[in-house]
Formats: sequence, structure tokens, C-alpha cells
Amino acid sequence: MITVHLDEVASTQDEARDRWVSEPTLVTATRQRSGRGRSGVGWQNAPRAVAASLAFSVAGWSAETRPVLTLVAGLAMIDTIDGLELKWPNDLLRGDSKSGGILTEALDEVVVVGVGVNLWWPDPPEGIVGVYDVDPGDAAVRSVPEQWARKLVEAVAAGPGDWGRDRYREACATLGERVTWEGAPGPGEGVAVDIGRDGALLVDTDQGMVELRSGAVTHVRTV
Repeated sequence: MITVHLDEVASTQDEARDRWVSEPTLVTATRQRSGRGRSGVGWQNAPRAVAASLAFSVAGWSAETRPVLTLVAGLAMIDTIDGLELKWPNDLLRGDSKSGGILTEALDEVVVVGVGVNLWWPDPPEGIVGVYDVDPGDAAVRSVPEQWARKLVEAVAAGPGDWGRDRYREACATLGERVTWEGAPGPGEGVAVDIGRDGALLVDTDQGMVELRSGAVTHVRTV
């Protein structure tokens, strides 16, 4: 795995995509000027935060299986940082508050998975929290994403046959909650009851079971 650390970038997503040649390529940055989340939403940076993106080949993954890579990346992060939970499909939670997020972008046979994590934020905005109560120091900006990337590379190399569905179910705070969503096939509302083999969120509604897929849903909120 190639690792590159930069003091400041516009976007680690763009840097990782541009620098990838053949090996998995991880780009980390101390500061990110134009970080983005799903649907192009801007990302707010904590005083101490992870900004990282990993570019890699997905030649062994079909187009139908690639949507679960966002969920696999979430599992890799909760294996890296204790105490986190997952909100389907791409949020990292500490308690009831958001501490990070994952963004997956595909271009032909290359996927770039970006992760932003608020490591320490003494006075965060409402609904956002840092992972640590004490500043873990500048070294964590590199060590945390490097551990995460190694775990993700291992999972990707193992293939999509057993991507960790059961583990994701255990770590997913969305299951059992009443949720609303926007986007296909909605908008709608129901109770999240399971995760499908393809990574879809299965929601029990008054009209029957609905399968939500991350590429088609713009927002999922807990009621």
C-alpha cells in the first residue's frame, strides 16, 4: 500500500484518485479545504480530525456487489476505533451523535473510499461529537487512517462473498429504529429491520417491506 501525507489539500478524494496507479493508495491530510460528504454536502472539520481517502482496484467485485464497500469501510473503522457504531449507510456514531462519515466514489475499476472522523472536538456543533475526550495528538491523524486502510484492503482482497453482513447488523444503530427517507423508492417511513445481502436497508412499512439502497437514497433519518 502506498501512503501519502499532505499538510493541506482541497480534497483527499481527488488526490487519491489522481495518484492511484496500480497499488492501493492512501492519502491523508492535516487540513482539507473542500472535503465533501454524500450528495456533495460539505464536511465540517474538528480541531483534530482524520481526513483520508483510499483508492484501490475492485476488479474482483461486480457492479452489483460494490455498494457494500461503504459498509465494509465502516466495519474497518469500528475495528480501528473502539466505541463507534454505524448508521446506515455511511455515518459513524458515538452515542447518538455523529463523529464521522464515509464517502465512496467509483470510476471504472477504481474505487475511492474517503473517511472523515472527528477525533477531538471540545466545543462541537449540536449533533456532532469527537471520538476522544482528550486530544490524541497530531500522530493520530496518520495512524488511525493507516490502520483503517490496512483493514479495508484486507477485506477487499477477500472478495465480496462474506463481506461481514452479520457483523454489520450487530454494529448498526439504525436497526430497530423508525426512519424516514428521501429518494427512491420514497419518500417514506417505516422501521428498519435488517440489512440485505447486497447491503440494502430493509424497512417494514405500512405498505410492506421496502429495500433502500444507498445509491438511490439521499437521506435516512431516525424519527
